[in-house]
Amino acid sequence: MSEYYWDRKIEYLRNTRCLYYNDDYLEFLVKMVWKINKPVNIIDYGCGFGYLGLKFLPMLPEGSTYTGIDRGNELINTANEIFCKLPYTTEFIMGDIEEIRVERKFDSAMCHAFLLHVTDPVKMLQKMIDSVVDGGRVIAFEPHWTANMSSISMDGLQQSQMIPLGTLQKLYEEDFNRTGKDGNIGIKLPIMLSQLGLKEVECRVSDKVNFLDPNRDLQSKERLFNVLKEEGLGKKTEELQRLTTNLVNRGLTLDEARNQVEAELFFSKQFKMDSYLTYAPNMKITFGTVKR
Repeated sequence: MSEYYWDRKIEYLRNTRCLYYNDDYLEFLVKMVWKINKPVNIIDYGCGFGYLGLKFLPMLPEGSTYTGIDRGNELINTANEIFCKLPYTTEFIMGDIEEIRVERKFDSAMCHAFLLHVTDPVKMLQKMIDSVVDGGRVIAFEPHWTANMSSISMDGLQQSQMIPLGTLQKLYEEDFNRTGKDGNIGIKLPIMLSQLGLKEVECRVSDKVNFLDPNRDLQSKERLFNVLKEEGLGKKTEELQRLTTNLVNRGLTLDEARNQVEAELFFSKQFKMDSYLTYAPNMKITFGTVKR
């Protein structure tokens, strides 16, 4: 079996998830929006190291269970290592999600930043629906990259100097046309869930805004700066030097690619630990009820 890409990105996944949600907002969803007041059985498609389980199990009624599926051997091993020390009922399954047969026994089927990597998200959503009991929910936490990139501001710089949104919008659309994978799927999911027959479909936006503040204590400021860099803000110069050819191969003209690299190089030179910067990933949280 060839090496699985995300098995090599576990530290990235563990370090950057903190950028996306405030815990009190997730708790608000559980208690006030989804009104979960009795134990539930959750299945997480593309679970990685069990991030959603770590977030939600402490908020859910006692007796709730969490099952995760992922094709990454190292990811599943890491999840087992984490959860064996915690007081929750969990199960982790390693294998090809498209091939694994899942019983219709779960109250909620969830995924996080998973559908954007899938070439046939409708087929995967149907698989999620088929694993949920009547009256259960499908819940997807997925990005809208264009909105994501429009939600960065750095003191002293015009956004167009560092983030050419028109070029990025074209790049994301070309990526989708070329690969079938859609980084903007988060904003499309309400339509997709409704077309698949789910009821009471809603979409929320995470309220998390990350603020890099020079006046914060050094430790917290340094940690956020490093996580933002790991997320891809202010790429290293040596990374950008190899970027032009890649962008042309992804559908940009040579001039567009050069302008994009120049903007990212400018951003990387200006972005320091003492910068004033705000970044809102605007993760979309879409959910609907299965009613057969």
